[in-house]
Amino acid sequence: MKTAQQLVQEAKATVQEISVQQLHAALTNHQAVLIDVREPDEFAAGHIDRFVNFPRGVLEMKIHQHPHVSAHCEPMAALEALAAQPIYLLCRSGARSVLAAQSLQAMGFSQVYSVIGGFQAWHEAGLPVEK
Repeated sequence: MKTAQQLVQEAKATVQEISVQQLHAALTNHQAVLIDVREPDEFAAGHIDRFVNFPRGVLEMKIHQHPHVSAHCEPMAALEALAAQPIYLLCRSGARSVLAAQSLQAMGFSQVYSVIGGFQAWHEAGLPVEK
């Protein structure tokens, strides 16, 4: 049996993590795929501009619907198009995004980044938030 914290720690060993400052710099890349894996009520309370809300529980089932790909794309073509871009994942504290990144890597995505400290760290750094 493992605790959630143990699962997150194991995932951190296999996932690329970046700081909020690195994320802020990466936002200049308009091809970046930005996904907030928090729940809809968390997202509605405040989020980072250009991030799309795909809660952790449905991420794998909905990622092919990201606005970066055509709505008319077949799911596999959409996944391949997304895989060509860096994907940045954000949650409240950095735990759910690490697990989400590990899951996307298992699907075949290689340019996946989890934000250390998540939205909390972004907010504490005084970076811009949308409401």
